[in-house]
Amino acid sequence: MTTDRRLVALLQPYTGWFALGIGAAAVASVLDGVTMVVLVPFLKHLFGTAGALGAPGTPLEHLTDQLLGPVLVGTSPGVAALRIMGLLGGALMLKNLLVYAASQTSTRIQEGVVRDLRVRLFDHLLGVDLGFFRATRAGQVIAALIAEAEQVKIAVTATFAALFTNAMVVLVTLTILATISWRLTLLTLATAPLLLLGVRMLILRLRRHADERVTARGELTGIAAERLGAMKLIRAAGTEAEESARFAEQAAIYRKRVIRTERFAQLTSPVTEVFAGLVLILIIWAATVPALTGTPLGPEVTIVFLLGALKTMAPLKSLTQFPAHWATAVASARRVFALLDHPATDAKETGTGEARFTRALEYDRVSFRYPDGDQVLDQVSFTAAKGQVIALVGPSGGGKTTLVELLARFWETTGGEIRLDGVPIASLTRRSLRDLLAVVEQDTVLLNDSIHRNIAYGRPAATRAQVAAAAAAANAAEFIDRLPEGYDTVVGERGARLSGGQRQRLAIARALLRDAPILILDEATSALDTESERLVQQAIDRLMEDRTVLVIAHRLTTVRHADRILVLDQGRVVEQGSHHELHARGGLYRRLHDLQFQDDPVAV
Repeated sequence: MTTDRRLVALLQPYTGWFALGIGAAAVASVLDGVTMVVLVPFLKHLFGTAGALGAPGTPLEHLTDQLLGPVLVGTSPGVAALRIMGLLGGALMLKNLLVYAASQTSTRIQEGVVRDLRVRLFDHLLGVDLGFFRATRAGQVIAALIAEAEQVKIAVTATFAALFTNAMVVLVTLTILATISWRLTLLTLATAPLLLLGVRMLILRLRRHADERVTARGELTGIAAERLGAMKLIRAAGTEAEESARFAEQAAIYRKRVIRTERFAQLTSPVTEVFAGLVLILIIWAATVPALTGTPLGPEVTIVFLLGALKTMAPLKSLTQFPAHWATAVASARRVFALLDHPATDAKETGTGEARFTRALEYDRVSFRYPDGDQVLDQVSFTAAKGQVIALVGPSGGGKTTLVELLARFWETTGGEIRLDGVPIASLTRRSLRDLLAVVEQDTVLLNDSIHRNIAYGRPAATRAQVAAAAAAANAAEFIDRLPEGYDTVVGERGARLSGGQRQRLAIARALLRDAPILILDEATSALDTESERLVQQAIDRLMEDRTVLVIAHRLTTVRHADRILVLDQGRVVEQGSHHELHARGGLYRRLHDLQFQDDPVAV
C-alpha cells in the first residue's frame, strides 16, 4: 500500500469511535446551521420587518416562518425575541456539548493510534536482525518511535477527523446559503478553485521540505543520544567545544529545515484569510445587485448570508491546511514504515522442534557471511561434548563472537550447520534453543531497575531467596547487602551506579539463576582490576561447574585449563589443542602467548 493508504489503515481498529465522533460533529454542524436559521426571524423582529406567514421573501424566510410561526405568531415583539433567544441558547449549548464529545472521541482515537503504532514498531524491532542495529543509529530509531509517531498521530486522527468535521460544516452552511440565494452562493463557490490552486502550489513545495525536516530531526536526535551516551569519553578527551560546535551545526541545519517547512505551511493561513476578505467584499457588492441575487434581499437576510459566508471561512481555512498537515505526517510516516518494512528475521520462526542437550554440540563446516558481503567464518568444525570447556582465542576480528552468536541463532549460517545432539539447530525453535543458553559478556547489560529485577531478568517469577542464592554464588551478596536498599536498589542506566566488577557479578548471578546447560563467556573478566577479577573468576568457576562452556578470551591465562583451545584467524580454525600442545607447537597461539607474557618467562 502507499504511505497514504497505510496511514488511513491505522484507523481501522477505531472505526466505531471514529464514526461516533463524525456523527457528533455532523449533528453539531446541523445545530450550527439551525442557529443561523433562527437568526432570520430574530433579526426581522429586531428590524421591525416581521410580517405575516408566507410573506414574500427567500425560501429560507418561508422555511423559518413555517417552522417558527407557531412559536411567534400572536406574541409581542419582546416575547418573540425572548423565545428566539431561548432557541438560540439551547441550540448553542447542545451544539457545543456535541463538539466537546467529538473532540474527546478524537483524543481517544489519536492516543490509541499512537500507542498502537509505537507498540507495533517496538515489537517489530525486537525481531529485527542484529545487523540492523549495528548499521542504524539508535537516535534515528528513537526519533521514529517517539517524534515521528507523534506526527503520524496528529495527521491521522486530529487532522483527518477535522477534514470530515469541517467539510460537514461547509456543506450545511452552503445548503443554508443556497436557500437564501443560490446565485450568490454559486458566485461565492466560483472563487474556490482559485484558492485551491494557490494552496496546491504551496503544498508541492511543502512536501519536499517536510521530508528534509524529518531527516534533519532524526540526525539531531541521533547525535544527541550518541554524544550523551559518550559523556565520559568526551570529557576525558577534552572535546566539549568540538562536540558543542557539531551539535550546534546540526541544530542550525534542523532550524533551517523547520523554517523552510513552516514558511510554506503557515502561508496557507494568510492566503486563505486575504482570499476570504475579498470574497466577503464581493458578496456585499453582489447583494446590492438584484440582477445577481435573483431575489431582493432584506437587511436581515443579507446579514445572515454574510454570517454564513464568514462561518465557512474557518473550516475552509482548515480544509486548505489539511494538505500541509498531511504532507508533514506522510514524511514522518515514511520513516516509521521504513522501519516496519525492514525484515524481522528473528520473528520468523523456521524451526518446529524443541531443543534438547544431553550429549554434544557440533559445528560442522560452518561458514558465515554478513548481508553486506563480508566473510566472517569459513569452514569451522569442532565438537564440544557435554561438560567440556572449549576456548576460542585469536586476533580481533577473527570471528569468535560471531561463532557463538550463530549458536543462539542471532544469525543464520550461510554454510554448514550447527547440531545439538545430532539435530540441526535450524530445525529447532529459537525460544527453546535460547533457553539452553546463558551468556556473560564483557559489556554487561543492566537495565535501570532494581538489582533483584536485573538478576531475575528472564526468570521474573524467581523468589527473593532464589535471587539471593544466585547473588551469593556470584560473590555479589556482600556488596548488595551494603547498599541502602539492598536488592531493591536501582542500578541506574546500564548499571552506572555500580563498578565494573559489581556489574559483572550481577551478570554472573543472572546466568546462575538461569541455570542453563550451555554457558557462553565473552571476555567476561577483561578490563577488571585484580581484586574484582579474583572475585569474578571465583564466581565464573562456580558458574562453569557441570556445564558445557564456550569461552572467548584475549587474556590467555583464563583459558589454560580449557579442555580444548581453538585458535581462529580470519574466520578459520588454524590451530586447536590443549594449552601445552599449542604452546609447544610454536604457531599463532605461541606468538599470542609470548606477546602477553614476554616479561614473565615462567608463564607457560
